[in-house]
Amino acid sequence: MPASISTSAIGKESIVFSHGELAKLANGAILASYGDNVVLVTACISSESKQYEGFVPLTVEYQEKTYAVGKIPGGFIKREGKPKDTEILSARLIDRSIRPLFGDGLLNEVQVIAMVLSSDGKNDPDVLSVNAASCTLLVSDIPFSNPIGAVRIGKIENNIILNPTYEEREKSSVDLVVVGTDDKIVMLEGLFSEVPEDELLELIKFSHPYIKDIIKAQRELQKIVNKTKKNFKFYEINKELYNLILEEVKSNLENIYGICDKAAREEELNKVLNSLYEEIKSYNDKFTFQEVKEVFYKIEDEFMREKILNEEKRPDSRSLNQIRPIDCKIRVLPRTHGSALFTRGQTQSLVITTLGTSADEQLIEALEGEKTKHFMLHYSFPPFSVGEIKPLRAPSRREIGHGMLAEKSLSKVIPSKEEFPYTIRVVSEILESNGSSSMATVCAASLSLMDAGVPIKRPVAGIAIGLVTGKDNYKILTDIAGIEDHYGDMDFKIAGTRQGITACQLDVKILGIDYKIIYEALLAAKDARNFILDKMQETILKPRDGISEYAPKIKTFKVDPEKIGNIIGPGGKIIR
Repeated sequence: MPASISTSAIGKESIVFSHGELAKLANGAILASYGDNVVLVTACISSESKQYEGFVPLTVEYQEKTYAVGKIPGGFIKREGKPKDTEILSARLIDRSIRPLFGDGLLNEVQVIAMVLSSDGKNDPDVLSVNAASCTLLVSDIPFSNPIGAVRIGKIENNIILNPTYEEREKSSVDLVVVGTDDKIVMLEGLFSEVPEDELLELIKFSHPYIKDIIKAQRELQKIVNKTKKNFKFYEINKELYNLILEEVKSNLENIYGICDKAAREEELNKVLNSLYEEIKSYNDKFTFQEVKEVFYKIEDEFMREKILNEEKRPDSRSLNQIRPIDCKIRVLPRTHGSALFTRGQTQSLVITTLGTSADEQLIEALEGEKTKHFMLHYSFPPFSVGEIKPLRAPSRREIGHGMLAEKSLSKVIPSKEEFPYTIRVVSEILESNGSSSMATVCAASLSLMDAGVPIKRPVAGIAIGLVTGKDNYKILTDIAGIEDHYGDMDFKIAGTRQGITACQLDVKILGIDYKIIYEALLAAKDARNFILDKMQETILKPRDGISEYAPKIKTFKVDPEKIGNIIGPGGKIIR
């Protein structure tokens, strides 16, 4: 079968989508190329439906094969093993981009796999993989009909660069991935050198015509392939049960709404749910507990939306732009090099900073080559932080993703190795979580770094902005709590200094948002960020003058080039 091809010119190269030659037993498969980067993306859907769990049963895997750059894997086994952090981050990038486009209620498990088969070492295959994943699902028989396009934006001096290379990204003040539909933005992932809100919005607008071109190429290929979508069963709420319990549930929620304590509110909700089920069972045993629970949560979702949209009243009684109470402490651990405890409402992050030498730098093996990192931030989310019992295992995808977002948020204010010759490891232990723990990590990390005497340029704070939409109106929420994240339509994490934004991450649960909502969210985050920075700087205004007595001491001095031979000896004999 000859391949069907569609092309879109983007930046210095063209994206080429090819279908029909490879992986023909999958529900969908696309071979996509951009320059010498080649990615195979497949999509499969199970024939059996699962029980409804409140989210799309989607998994995304991303693999970078070392043969793509003509290398053999290191180590004894000589083959690819568990996913590297960079692969997990790319998988999350794809997942977060396509997940909102499935709509709610799909009961069949979907798996998307992206395999990097060839890499030119110049362009990151992650954005290509996002586009290929969208195209794969679009031309498949899987129920997916809202394609997306993705581009990366860079900026060197005043020049905006479309899909910058690795080399250009090193020089760029902006590293922004924008994913959108024809008329809305679906996902953002950005690293910035303190850019203002207006500039970020203009960069997003700049990307949209190219996103539309990529979508156009996908639709053209869909017409050529002309594959009929299968009819899958979607979850539907039990209308009879819904009408039966609606008023009683709303009456109970009126009494619970406004309880600030997460555990107390959940306890009351569970009491009402269990009591309701026992009451229904006493006169009608045809409804299962699972059905009652699903309808109960649906009514709670609608109730929260009505309260926010019509009364501007949030679940914990805050106003729309109100931030939860903040408490900051430093030097909370005596023998660490730096430590801080940041509490915002019922979200709490304990962050520890450790200083090391150049021997402690992290070696990263990637397709574009080896590199080292002298600043690392690791995020840990133990189960007790949400009152659960789970085994402690290797870091989850979520932990890796949240840690990298916090690391990006701080990376632009970290001093260079020439300015501060220490390797810096920051660890965030989430001790309580009720929404926005990654942004609490950013705040606590700033405090901990300053406590450790790391001369950061400026402190960084982060905030999560939410959204609740109705048929003809919407409300922006500042500092979203867990329930608002769960039932809301947007989680827009924005971190930065008083000078500008250093990182952002946008995820939505609807079919995208427009520029107006994005800009309002950015302005709300700016006000919140400055408020939080005021609170943080009441605790510590600037980095300490010296490092901890328990930290290693490094002395740096220059040597006359003519005397290097005397130091190292003939042929380096002395230092061998």
